[in-house]
Parts: sequence; structure tokens; C-alpha cells
Amino acid sequence: MGTHPTRTAVTLCAAAALAIPLGTASAAPSAERTGHHHARDPVLVDCFWSPEVRPGAFLLACGDGNSHLVSLNWSRWGSQSAMARGVNVVNDCKPYCAVGTFRSYAVTVRLDQPRTWEKDPDRQQFTRMSLTYHDGRPEGYPRTVTYPLWS
Repeated sequence: MGTHPTRTAVTLCAAAALAIPLGTASAAPSAERTGHHHARDPVLVDCFWSPEVRPGAFLLACGDGNSHLVSLNWSRWGSQSAMARGVNVVNDCKPYCAVGTFRSYAVTVRLDQPRTWEKDPDRQQFTRMSLTYHDGRPEGYPRTVTYPLWS
């Protein structure tokens, strides 16, 4: 790592955080951008404050990129909830995040609790996400994890 291991580690984490959302945005354009949704459907707001409907990928850890969802296959996207199956890719951060290993876990994703989006009061946004792990989960995680989503 050279003579400045801390600086190198921080730089690598920052590069990873930037690369993940940029790669997924171009690889899986959201229905919001392509127009395949109902105007009344709530949106999922990503790290860059972009509204998305049925995204193929979603970054959970905006600050460091150490947890993201990929291969999202939405079975439902309605006015009160949305449901998908996909994969949660999580950095185990062992021995520390810059050299950790990204591990994949099958999950069911549920979005709910739509509320008015502060950035656009004419829209609703989902404000809660629950992940239920199937065959295995990250160390220390319960079978179901619920996150409040930013507004």
C-alpha cells in the first residue's frame, strides 16, 4: 500500500463508493427514466436524490458503497408497497473495509410506508425497506433487517 496506508485505504473506499452507483445506473436504467410506470406509484429515492421505479440495483450504503442490492426482480410495485427478489452484496470489512471481501446473499426486498417526498410534494416515496435473507446472511445480521429510507 505504500507509505500512506490510511490515505490509500480511504481513497480505495471513496473510489468504490463512486464506482458502484455509476456502474449500476448505466447498467440498469430505472423505469422512472424510461417512463414505464404509473404516475401515482411511489418512488424509491437513490443516493443522488433521483426518483426510481423498479430499479435493477440500489445502493444501500451511500457513504462507503459497502452494501448494495443487485439483480432486483420486482414482482409488485403498488401504491402502498413493492416487493422484489434480488441479491444483497455486502463487504465483510475483514480485516478492514478497504481489503474486505464482498459477499452475496439472496434477499426478498419489501418497500412500504409511502409518504410525500419533500423534494417533490406531488410525489410519494417509499420510506422503509425491509430485507429478508434466505440462505445465509452477513455476520451479525438478523434474518430480517428494516431500514428507514432518506427523504
